[in-house]
Amino acid sequence: MSRLAIVATVVFWAIYVVYTILRQFIDNGTQNFRFTTEAVSYVIVVTFLTFSALMYLVARQGALIRFRDHVRVPRAELDRHFAQNHSSITVLVPSYSEELVVIRSTLWSAALQEYPEMRVVLLIDDPPFPTDKTVAAKLDQARGIATDIMDALSEPRQRFADARMQFELETMDNAEPTIEAVRQLAYQYFWAADWLETMAEGERIEDHVDEFFADQVLRGLSEELALVGTALTAAADQGETPAIERMAELYRRLDWTFNAEITTFERKKYASLSHEANKAMNLNSYIGLMGDSYEEELTPNGLVLRPSVTGDFIVPDSDYLLTLDADSVLLRDYCLRLVYFLEQPENARVAVTQTPYSSFRGAGTRIERLAGATTDIQHLLHQGMSYYNAAFWVGANAVIRRESLVDIVEIENIGGFDIKRYVQDRTVIEDTESSVDLGTHGWTIVNYPERLSYSATPPDFGSLVVQRRRWANGGLLIMPKFVRQVRERRARGERVTFTEIALRTNYMTSIAWASFGLIFLLAYPYDSRLLSPVVVLAAVPYFLCMGFDLRRFGYRFTDIARIYGFNLILLPVNLAGVFKSIEQAITVKKIPFSRTPKVKDRTAAPLLYVVAPYVIVAFSVITLWRDVMAGNWGNAAFAGLNAFLALTAIIAYIGIWNSIVDIWIAMTGWLFVPVKPKTTTADDAADGDAPIDWRSVLYRGDTDGLGSTTIASAEPRNPASTSRKGA
Repeated sequence: MSRLAIVATVVFWAIYVVYTILRQFIDNGTQNFRFTTEAVSYVIVVTFLTFSALMYLVARQGALIRFRDHVRVPRAELDRHFAQNHSSITVLVPSYSEELVVIRSTLWSAALQEYPEMRVVLLIDDPPFPTDKTVAAKLDQARGIATDIMDALSEPRQRFADARMQFELETMDNAEPTIEAVRQLAYQYFWAADWLETMAEGERIEDHVDEFFADQVLRGLSEELALVGTALTAAADQGETPAIERMAELYRRLDWTFNAEITTFERKKYASLSHEANKAMNLNSYIGLMGDSYEEELTPNGLVLRPSVTGDFIVPDSDYLLTLDADSVLLRDYCLRLVYFLEQPENARVAVTQTPYSSFRGAGTRIERLAGATTDIQHLLHQGMSYYNAAFWVGANAVIRRESLVDIVEIENIGGFDIKRYVQDRTVIEDTESSVDLGTHGWTIVNYPERLSYSATPPDFGSLVVQRRRWANGGLLIMPKFVRQVRERRARGERVTFTEIALRTNYMTSIAWASFGLIFLLAYPYDSRLLSPVVVLAAVPYFLCMGFDLRRFGYRFTDIARIYGFNLILLPVNLAGVFKSIEQAITVKKIPFSRTPKVKDRTAAPLLYVVAPYVIVAFSVITLWRDVMAGNWGNAAFAGLNAFLALTAIIAYIGIWNSIVDIWIAMTGWLFVPVKPKTTTADDAADGDAPIDWRSVLYRGDTDGLGSTTIASAEPRNPASTSRKGA
């Protein structure tokens, strides 16, 4: 059926172009300039929209093939591999003003990953010295989460480390394990399962995300460990014992599950690191320190980190990095399975592997549920893009080969300090641009065909606006770099298929042409002779396949109509992101990174994005009335459908009352000016009798070429009092 949908889309598009457009020119000539312009523009719009639909179907076909052919690696093979390969991994969790419960769930899901050597680092990006007491208290709590988790893990960590050591000592002579030894191992697994179950029962459940964490992360791991304990008990009851090597692997599994080291790092404490307000530089700052030791030095500019072989601030290196958003959670085996994949000989040039995140089930709001549906559709598409070697790094979670980042690092000296950029921050979709950089250096990206990671979707329209506006910004800027990548890869003799180029181009630029195309269809009254039922038939395979995919993921087939209305009210948001890309291309200035709010309270939406959906509805109603009066029934039907679906989306996903509140906030917000604390300047200090900050003078030197204001305003000295004897 999937291949049939692809063929049908192409055939119906070709029939439309030949029998509707070309026939008009053949039968009637160019007629007049207006009709010719309308025909050409309409064909362009329809072609681009059909191309995007075709890319969906192509990626979907690739995903279905990958899911069909995927064979899950047996658990024993994973254990055997890591018994002989002890690589290290560092989990980096960038965080900025996150809810504490969100951070906690993410860190726990990472800490409970079974792995031989793992460090979990919470990269706190909040200002390190807030003056607001509430903010300071929240920051202190965030800093303490790592310690709290380490303390909670101390009992099972020590228990299983001791149990493993005792087993290894008892079996040093390679004696066959006894039945009692098997029962003892089973008891350890039951103890671990009970410990996790007790923790799950103590979790505070406030929403579907908390429920998912307790059920899928904690209880899921508990049930799997209990199953192993049951299997070992059955073996003992039958008078049989696993091989000694298998027993050792099972002890290691318990030890590795609870032995993670969790810590925090704050780059903004150090003047020697970048303070640029984006996630990429938060990651880059820590990655740039890895593999070295440092000593802290206090300067007038603040603390700086200086490399030192005797420094007591040590940042261990690792073979792999796992970047994990602070609102995402990992299921068990994530690290083991993805690193196992990377360590297969045929995957030596795979830089990044990931399981594109899925949405948490059981969303509490309609907009969160529908945003989750589009997220799950994206999971399918990313899996399919891997089939054609067209995958992109999706930043919510990914296992990255450290070696690959070294290949793409860029070093810039700022203020006397080397600032390293591994993940590009030129655009706000840093993972997409870094994907192109990796491809240029001969690395590839592969999506692992399982669902092992889940992430929160925006629960309200305001936070959704922030997320989708960022997603729409940057793709156009990256296209020239991708063109250069294709040229360089072909020069190296690599095979770059048309399908890969088409999928990547669609991924980076389709928001632009789809948004502008939809604007044309909504706003311009095209000649009715250009309309044809065939153009609708070209879109039918796309909508049918998406409907089936939604139903497969647990949604309703009719959600395709809701998603269409959803995209209509997001049209101004997408256009804003596209215009930001154009603005950045013209001004060559970075666009500020806007983090998606991850808070319990509702986020107010900007005035433009609240009012614009109502304008779309009003304009569609006017177009409907005008086309009915003119007898242009095709355009009238399209306008009526848009008006109905957009209005339904406004009511369901924005809310009439929320619209009124957000408009009121936007209209009255300018009346309130926050009171800023008075800051003391150098001139203010000079007015008093404050002593010269000699450390600052010696560190900074003459900063403006005119001398320090403080020095200039000081009392003149008697030259004789400072001269040397005999001068």
